[in-house]
Amino acid sequence: MIGILGGTFDPVHFGHLRPALEVMQAIGLEQVRFLPNRIPPHRETPWLDVDNRLELLNIAIDDQPGFILDERELQREGHSYMVDTLESLREDFPEQSVCLILGMDAFLGLQQWHQWQRLPGLCNIVVTRRPGFELDDAFIGKQPFAPATTVSELTQEGNGRFLLQSVTQLDISASTIRALLVKGQSVRYLLPDEVNNRLMKMVKN
Repeated sequence: MIGILGGTFDPVHFGHLRPALEVMQAIGLEQVRFLPNRIPPHRETPWLDVDNRLELLNIAIDDQPGFILDERELQREGHSYMVDTLESLREDFPEQSVCLILGMDAFLGLQQWHQWQRLPGLCNIVVTRRPGFELDDAFIGKQPFAPATTVSELTQEGNGRFLLQSVTQLDISASTIRALLVKGQSVRYLLPDEVNNRLMKMVKN
């Protein structure tokens, strides 16, 4: 199985990295592919340009085995839609179960995504949650993805399932980091030191 984690990574921080590592270890993913998007469809234009976001992400994941930088969304013109990315990944990994890693907020808003009805035919979803959090039956019944209770269901079915996975909840957001930087305040301990050092140089320039 491979995991994919998309986003603007504007900038990348521990709130992206630690949950990705915990999911990879918990469900036995061979790799997690980080997919920075070019033009996010539901957000404002990223604060950092593409080259800077890419550089910081590469620094952040370079020394973690199994973490891979995937630039396919940056190489595609227009908005970065996950359905297009998943189709591309299925072509590259036809025999693999592809697991889209989402936070709970993103999962709850899944039906607002571009061509969301096609997603169950392309991937499984691993939903990161705080320990003890459960979805109610009414919500689950309305989902295009069927619930899975074990990791083996993700490999057996290949796609169309979602699994809730508890991870350490780090209340860190890229918007908070950007706001601190605008105020001239330190963002140390919110992201890796190497990323922080390079980010400080970017901001000063």
